[in-house]
Amino acid sequence: MERSKRTRLVHGGTKRSQWGEMSEAIFLTQGFVYETAEAAEARFVKAGDDEFIYARYGNPTMRMFEERLSGYLGFEDGFACASGMAAVNGALMALTKAGDHVVASRALFGSCLYVLEDVLARFGVEVTLIDGTDNAAWEAAVRDDTRLVFLESISNPTLEVIDLAHVCKVAHAKGALVLCDDAMATPVYSYARACGADISIVSTTKHVDGQGRMLGGMICGPKELIRGPIEAYMKHSGGAMNPFTAWTHLKALETLELRVRAQAQGAMALAEALNGHEKLNHVRYPTHAAHPQHELARSQSEAGGTVLCFDIKGGKDACFRFLNALEIVLISNNFADAKTIATHPATTTHQRLPQEQKDILGITPGLVRLSVGLEDTRDILSDLLQALESA
Repeated sequence: MERSKRTRLVHGGTKRSQWGEMSEAIFLTQGFVYETAEAAEARFVKAGDDEFIYARYGNPTMRMFEERLSGYLGFEDGFACASGMAAVNGALMALTKAGDHVVASRALFGSCLYVLEDVLARFGVEVTLIDGTDNAAWEAAVRDDTRLVFLESISNPTLEVIDLAHVCKVAHAKGALVLCDDAMATPVYSYARACGADISIVSTTKHVDGQGRMLGGMICGPKELIRGPIEAYMKHSGGAMNPFTAWTHLKALETLELRVRAQAQGAMALAEALNGHEKLNHVRYPTHAAHPQHELARSQSEAGGTVLCFDIKGGKDACFRFLNALEIVLISNNFADAKTIATHPATTTHQRLPQEQKDILGITPGLVRLSVGLEDTRDILSDLLQALESA
């Protein structure tokens, strides 16, 4: 019987013990016992799907989570990681070697840029950064020797949208892999698989946990890559998720669609209400008509995620007055929480970027990234409007 994506979020990958528990079991164990020395030898030669060796390699609770989320996203398999950046680093390191060429969108989270420009470059990988919104730039940059391309489907924090299907077409024509960071798109509205991406990297810290508790990440893709070079790198370098995080993530998946769809509706409503406000230079939400790429965004997904951004007139001083006047909305550097969060990227998450790069990316002194939570949207809007009076 074919089950819908929403049903798979509740039941996918379930493994029950002999006790027949309703809620998924949490296996807090580092190692596993073998009945005989011969059985131990056989498992180390080739472990079966439900056979485990060590928690750094795999664990029943982690395996349930891997199967459930990767299946929901439409991929064959997944490897659960300690954090979103562990997943980014693991995928990039596992799939490249000295002499390889990587093409990446310039509009990336600062830690992703560090892995590309400092870590990979240090080990002899050539990295080319381009304007990811320019289709011609991808065509010019991807070469016959390009090993992979890396991008954020929706950029953080300025919410630029990339034509993912075009990038996949260009990359695959040259034999390159496409790795897509889906943090802003959310698992619910991810279009990585539909557009042809080979790997989807999910920061499960964000929408999967969604309640400010756990760090986590997932690399989703074809089994030959996940159980081949990616698993080999992750299990030997120690970036695996712990079982307790996997268990909390399993429980969070049961409400993922309910939470994210409500947050996305709230984000669109706030974008509509704030657009044209006299104290704002602009408002950006991917599928809202005021976004320069809203037609592309709508062609790829039914919603633009749970985050919007806006630029406050008056720069940093006005922006700080606004932030300090907020009563419900919290100031933090995270996003995708059940609580609404305002971030000033220029002085926090993207502070270390050179000013020239901030200018290129559109990270202005007045830019605010707003992650919409589960509060009543009317209360969030009232808080934003009263705080804008202080700006």
